[in-house]
Amino acid sequence: MAQGTDALVSLRGLTVDFDTGKRIVRALHGIDLEVRRGEALGLVGESGCGKSITWLAALGLLGGRARIGGEVRLGGRNLVSAPVTDLEKVRGRRIAMIFQDPSSSLNPVHRIGRQLGEALRLHRGLQGRAADAEARRLLDRVGIADAGRRLGDFPHELSGGMNQRVMIAMALAGQPDLLVADEPTTALDATIQAQILELLAEIRRDTGMALVLISHDLGVVSENTERVCVMYAGRIVEDAPIDTVFDSPAHPYTRGLLAALPELEGPRRALVPIAGVVPEPSNLPPGCSFAPRCDRRIPACEAATPPAIPLAVDHRVACIRP
Repeated sequence: MAQGTDALVSLRGLTVDFDTGKRIVRALHGIDLEVRRGEALGLVGESGCGKSITWLAALGLLGGRARIGGEVRLGGRNLVSAPVTDLEKVRGRRIAMIFQDPSSSLNPVHRIGRQLGEALRLHRGLQGRAADAEARRLLDRVGIADAGRRLGDFPHELSGGMNQRVMIAMALAGQPDLLVADEPTTALDATIQAQILELLAEIRRDTGMALVLISHDLGVVSENTERVCVMYAGRIVEDAPIDTVFDSPAHPYTRGLLAALPELEGPRRALVPIAGVVPEPSNLPPGCSFAPRCDRRIPACEAATPPAIPLAVDHRVACIRP
């Protein structure tokens, strides 16, 4: 995809190799992805497809055993080659990330107010009464009642949904240009899930912030994003506007994901699961990684990895039989 003038973050040929001690295993195979200013982008696929690793790599959060290649462009700067001091200025301030399990992201021995205050000090230089007032405002903003009292609570004193709201407040503390939400509602019940997603949509409307929503739930993505990238085995196999993906999916994997969704209207029908599982990064099949699970495979599918080809100006698919 050609880089547009409104591109906020641009990933080009992003690769990730892990040193296991015995061999080097490639987990990402050249990700090309662009997030535009104010855009809501969905990143979908089964567990193990590389959705979270993509953004952890972009922010330099994978640790010493990971070797990252390619480019992650933010404001003309390549974050892959940037020193840690520069990355620390980007994390939380330009790009913030929230995770599916807030209990593993919040420090259990520090009160909510202290953790919010630390984010405000690091990203905006606020301290003392100014930080306390802004922390209360952020908790009010994310729908937590009696914010002044809640600042004195520990994470275990709040419900899962409230802790997720605290994580969103911490992400907003730096007033980021992009929020990466990694399965933000997986551990929540349906009612709280809807509230969290509506909160994210409301914040986007008010601030113009871009959003990357990582999920395995196509239903959630369809209601909350404008464009979707489907990932499989460390590659993007389809990239298109959300309406295009639902109306005319081109990749067999995308069609398989949609066929496994239950329909709320119309006659009952049996769900059609995708046979098999996502292959391990250390044991990928030759050619197209999806070929062993694909009902449209031909011998040519095993000869080489298919490149992403344009079906339309805003629709790409990596398949020789789209």
